[in-house]
Amino acid sequence: MIDFKNLSKSFGGIYILKEVNCRINTGERVGVVGPNGAGKSTLFSMVTGEMLPDAGEIVIPKDFRLGIMRQYIADCDRERTVLEFTADAIPELKSYSAELESLEARLDNSGDDELDSLLKRHGFLQTTIEHLGVYHLEQEAKEALTSLGFPVNRLNDKLSSFSGGWQMRAALARVLISHPDILLLDEPSNYLDIPAVEWLCRYLANFKGTLLLISHDRFLLRKLTSVTLEVNNTKVTRYPGNYDFYRNEKEQRKISLEAAKRNTEHKKEQLERMIDRFKAKSTKAAAAKSAQKKLDRLEDIELPDELDYRGIIRFPEPPGCGVEAARFEHLTFGYPGGEKLFTDLSMEIASGDKLAVIGYNGMGKTTLLKLLSGVLTPQEGRVVIGHRIIIGYQSQEFSDLLNDELSVYDAVRQCLPPAASLASVANVLGSFGFSGDAMKKPCGVLSGGEKIRLQMARIFINPPNLLILDEPTTHLDIAARELLQEALRRYQGTVVTVSHDIEFVRNVATTIWAVTPDGVKKYFGNYDYFLEKSAELNGSTVQPAAIAPMSGESAKDRRRARAQARSAIQGELRAAKKKVEELEALLDKQSERKSVLVAKLSSGEKVDFGKLNSELSALDKEISATEEEWEKFSTELEALRLENDRINSENR
Repeated sequence: MIDFKNLSKSFGGIYILKEVNCRINTGERVGVVGPNGAGKSTLFSMVTGEMLPDAGEIVIPKDFRLGIMRQYIADCDRERTVLEFTADAIPELKSYSAELESLEARLDNSGDDELDSLLKRHGFLQTTIEHLGVYHLEQEAKEALTSLGFPVNRLNDKLSSFSGGWQMRAALARVLISHPDILLLDEPSNYLDIPAVEWLCRYLANFKGTLLLISHDRFLLRKLTSVTLEVNNTKVTRYPGNYDFYRNEKEQRKISLEAAKRNTEHKKEQLERMIDRFKAKSTKAAAAKSAQKKLDRLEDIELPDELDYRGIIRFPEPPGCGVEAARFEHLTFGYPGGEKLFTDLSMEIASGDKLAVIGYNGMGKTTLLKLLSGVLTPQEGRVVIGHRIIIGYQSQEFSDLLNDELSVYDAVRQCLPPAASLASVANVLGSFGFSGDAMKKPCGVLSGGEKIRLQMARIFINPPNLLILDEPTTHLDIAARELLQEALRRYQGTVVTVSHDIEFVRNVATTIWAVTPDGVKKYFGNYDYFLEKSAELNGSTVQPAAIAPMSGESAKDRRRARAQARSAIQGELRAAKKKVEELEALLDKQSERKSVLVAKLSSGEKVDFGKLNSELSALDKEISATEEEWEKFSTELEALRLENDRINSENR
């Protein structure tokens, strides 16, 4: 277990953590959440002993082994091979092995008086070394590294030959295979792509020790944790459940405390009026004194501190455009000295699509976005941008490109189109939560969430209808991710994004491009649909006839099959379209009825408020059910239209 006892830590006289009292029990799986800068990493540093508290203490059993993913790798380690560095996961093994070797030398020359003690120590060391898994570490290292995306043929390359992100993956693999009693992971998914995050989740699900996970990744928090610690405004609050439980429980606590606070304030007002009324009357002096005692006993109720959910992201309406946003025509591209990433690639992006590009790092996801945005030029083929399409592109390095000395206002003014008015700068900044003094802030003092909003303002000063986002959630806390995700869902333009945040992709994308060694495959559905269909394909030994026709088929047979498929889908299209139209008509009627009821309630006429409120409540439920059904059939209709387009293109 880990005990935090009256723990306090400050920097420059400002408390980060103050009088923290909390316990983590052995075997618990704990998610540590809170806004950036609240003290989550500071808490970890004090657990590992890298930082000392100003007051209080942290109690950890002495025989417990700690495992923590280091954010810094020593220069000497960078000169080792990836496999050597990763397999050297348990530092104490070296001292145990050295002592064992020394003991074996002493055993040959020992006398009877010390032989027993030497043999006992020898047995203990051998058992400990075996228990730590020394004979399996190299194999485990290989499995972890390849699961995190390292190519098998590069495991014996020097660590220094890989980028910083890949070095962090090796550091993650190293701490995972060390099998510690307490595992501390600080944002482990920051350097991972979606397949690697999925693997990490499966791996940690089988971890037997105590897990402490700092993460803004809601997917990992939901899947892996059973306890949540909220670090915010110098406090640490424990919630006995995962992230979803925590969010719900926090809201319920807030509602209960707000009601209790209102009740207490009402009692105070009553007692104060009583005291004022009675204190001047000698006959009521005792009553006034009694009321004063009751008032003194009433304690103020403190509401829970809000997480940093401030900020606005409100995308302006995109300009009109054609039905096609962009397409790749027989595109081929590769970097000098390397293999071709794409060969004869032909894909289409429809206007209004919310498209996520997923796959292992190094497969070309960012390259695809750069080709689409015009940053890179294909070696063969072409990228065709649709009619009246305006591109807004955010690269991974956008925050590094901001001038720290520049004000927020000037950073956006730089991107103002020549014919536009300066007044539009303030309007756009207001849409993204910057107004008044916030516009004067230097870029260098902005938080991660503020920087993403500023970058969006820079893009939307010339409103695009094709938004290309490369890892937009990196370094954003949960609040900022949810803010961005909701804005993208409401956005009427086309979105193409690469992100390692599974929940972000799940909540934004309606179409998936999976980049694989065999090429790019399109899935006409969200992330869950992609998982389902890719599992079916991977588990099937026979491909569908539409993908690989049987060799014995004649051209006539194939034409007949396509005609039958076209006829069938036309029927489904008509039925789905009719259902959507019926639901839209029903929604119109329900909305009209609601307007009538609301007008009656606010008319000032004598009405049965109870009956009207009851009817209005029932009507709201009916509208919600209709909207849910409409959304379901609209999604189905869109998928059928896309499939119909595919069949028609095959016939052509």
